[in-house]
Amino acid sequence: MSAQDDSAVYDRLPTGFETGKDLGEPGVFPYTRGIHRTMYLGRRWTMRQYAGFGTAEETNARYHFLLGQGTTGLSVAFDLPTQMGYDSDAPVAAGEVGRVGVAIDSLADMRTLFHGIDVGAVSCSMTINATAPILLALYTAVADQAGVPRGQLRGTVQNDVLKEYIARGTYIYPVEPSLRLVGDLMSFCARELPRWNAISVSGYHIREAGSTAAQEVAFTLANGVEYVRRARVRGIALEDFAPRMSFFFAAHNDLFEEVAKFRAARRIWARTMRERFGASDRSCRLRFHTQTGGSTLTAQQPMNNVIRVAVQALAAVLGGTQSLHTNGYDEALALPTAKAAALALRTQQILAEESGVADRIDPLGGSFLVEHLTDRIETEALGHMRRIDELGGASQAIEFMQDEIHRAAYKHQLDVESGTRVVVGVNRYETEDLAEPPPGPGFRQLESRQIEALGRLRANRAAGPVERQLAHLREVARGDGNLLPVMVDAVKAEATLGEISDALRSVWGTYGTGA
Repeated sequence: MSAQDDSAVYDRLPTGFETGKDLGEPGVFPYTRGIHRTMYLGRRWTMRQYAGFGTAEETNARYHFLLGQGTTGLSVAFDLPTQMGYDSDAPVAAGEVGRVGVAIDSLADMRTLFHGIDVGAVSCSMTINATAPILLALYTAVADQAGVPRGQLRGTVQNDVLKEYIARGTYIYPVEPSLRLVGDLMSFCARELPRWNAISVSGYHIREAGSTAAQEVAFTLANGVEYVRRARVRGIALEDFAPRMSFFFAAHNDLFEEVAKFRAARRIWARTMRERFGASDRSCRLRFHTQTGGSTLTAQQPMNNVIRVAVQALAAVLGGTQSLHTNGYDEALALPTAKAAALALRTQQILAEESGVADRIDPLGGSFLVEHLTDRIETEALGHMRRIDELGGASQAIEFMQDEIHRAAYKHQLDVESGTRVVVGVNRYETEDLAEPPPGPGFRQLESRQIEALGRLRANRAAGPVERQLAHLREVARGDGNLLPVMVDAVKAEATLGEISDALRSVWGTYGTGA
């Protein structure tokens, strides 16, 4: 069935709330009230703190600090060169090494990143897309060398390249080769890493780019449908990958709208998976991670961000998230300090241990306001999804989604500038005392150390095995074999992330240029 033919599915998805009629029960299809019957009474959400800066050594120290503070899962931020497939010594990487995340060039860096951490015991999330297969290959190689069985590894790679074209921009290759890599990774995980989430379909970056809540739901789920369709075309059995799909949403400031957004997303996904793909209940459950809204943080009066983050975290919990990251109050100024990261984690812990919200199952379920908002977002999101299907599916609707996001972002900015939308400390209750950025790592020194270490690696490794592995990688890229096992072998031979990416660039070209 083509994407165009599938658009009629949405006309069969019922909407319209009547108290007690369409509410359902927690843990029961369509999961409006949550994917587990007991929700947080049975298991609390995973408390992740997104962290990464400078070199692997500095980031490893932050991970040990966070684990000591009670974090229950790690979340890795990578620098832009790593996200874009460049080694730290590439000319285009100058000035960006280690700035917005950790620089990872090689297997040696990945070993250092997780030094002293049992990768078989800790769940790890990696926010990485265009180079997700290489980072997963590196993580798998670390586990192999540590003697950890692959079946024991738990975590997520984002691996959502469509949203890079739509909203974020850290893509490398043309759309179709990029989607092939997404499928290679999903197939590899289904076979080798059964407890790993092979994709985290991200609405977070769509929302951060300026979309509305309903657009965030629609564009994210449309991308999810595209990935499901392509996985099935590859011959991957639905039940081998769909239960391990995860999603990633933002939490912004409108408390009740955000709660409703999460509930509507669960309901749409469940019904879409059943109606369109005949999925089992297990494969209809939308599991998601939430991050509080980075774009809502202000450099003016930064302590106000503490309250914003608390409200947003509360929305995520009341909306039934499975995992949560809370931003540091100083992130509008610089990388979060250890103090800010600890306070962000304490925000989650207070919600879990003191507020009582974790002791109730869907406490807002049945509220007329929340159910009305849930229906409204569902109706708006389904309208967007129909339009995407009419255009041929998410991979063919990139420009449509870009345009919709740009229009929404422009309206938001006009509302802020006119004062229609109040931002405390920015356009109301302003003061002159802007905070100074907190001291950050010495990036030039970190960059120099990273480049020196990379130079030593290249000087001391055996060149022959690297060249053979890269030649094999190019050969497989020209065909239709799975590239993940080849990448694992390449990184074990000490090929770098940039060298692997360059090998694929030589075959596929880059987005906008072709091979």
